[in-house]
Amino acid sequence: MASMTRGRVKNAAIAPTPVQALYYEQRATAGLILTEGTWISRQAIGYAYVPGIFTQEQIEGWQLVTNAVHGQGGHIFLQLGHAGSLSHPEFLDGDVPVAPSAVNPNFTAFLPSGPQPTVVPRELTPAEIRAIVRDYRTAAQNAKTAGFDGVELHAQHPSLIAQFLSDTLNQRTDAYGGSTANKARFLFEILDALIEVWGSQRVSLRLNPFLNYSGSTTAPEPTLPTYRYVVEKLNAYHLAFLHLMDRREPDLAEEAYAQRRVFETFRPLYNGLLMANGGLSQDKANALLRSGLADLVSFGVPYIANPDLVERIAHHRPLAQADPATFFVGDDEGYIDYPALNPLPAST
Repeated sequence: MASMTRGRVKNAAIAPTPVQALYYEQRATAGLILTEGTWISRQAIGYAYVPGIFTQEQIEGWQLVTNAVHGQGGHIFLQLGHAGSLSHPEFLDGDVPVAPSAVNPNFTAFLPSGPQPTVVPRELTPAEIRAIVRDYRTAAQNAKTAGFDGVELHAQHPSLIAQFLSDTLNQRTDAYGGSTANKARFLFEILDALIEVWGSQRVSLRLNPFLNYSGSTTAPEPTLPTYRYVVEKLNAYHLAFLHLMDRREPDLAEEAYAQRRVFETFRPLYNGLLMANGGLSQDKANALLRSGLADLVSFGVPYIANPDLVERIAHHRPLAQADPATFFVGDDEGYIDYPALNPLPAST
């Protein structure tokens, strides 16, 4: 089950509740659950009603989730994220968001008060960058305390890490900008910190190399050399898996799906386990696996309306369709009210 923002943690502490525990418990038959992206610090917040992992109350809330999933025999990784320039002063007590450079990404920030345009962020100092790396390490330790089985590093757009990898948003000339190696330095310093806590086999990384970095442009920027460098260097890290997200092209023919460029581009570069994600159906997923372009696949939207997706696929049962209007907003409706064909037993 792929990481999906659902926007349902509506308490001031942004701490998971028994409702989140039930949501994940309902989907515990997934081979592995990757949680919604979770803020590593107060400064990292960039989307309304998304949980954190930087306070004791949040740790205890996530313990409800891990206990529920483990009680059903499931496994669960916590995805760790920082919004960077995609945040907004409303989240930060009036402070401006931080970023590699003072460049407005020209996206929309989703606030409790409603959508607002992003603002020009403040450029991080080298000391502040090192402090954020420490925040990631602390968040990884908090995830271990909360009972997770591992962590996934959210490095896809629109994360702070992806902003450092961007030629558009990273205009630094110090050790964290300019050259390809320098732009990737922040990512690898964070990975090193996570591995100190978990070991490499309990850490995964999620990337989406072909998405845009600035809302003011329609074409992807030329970042392929940077991502090639990242993926090749990852071979020395022996991660649990590399999680690649392709652009969603729903009109692409089934037989052509295995030729989509993100997997063709990066599969030859990466020696470890590669997990594919991006609008997958059962047939598309099987095509990728048969082709050798992926070793594992993850499903996102199908898990929203099908908590028992594994069983439905295994027994060729029809899939329920999720309501897009409740993907990111709402209460229990569209969140924990999709029934399984064979409901799980109640937790003890």
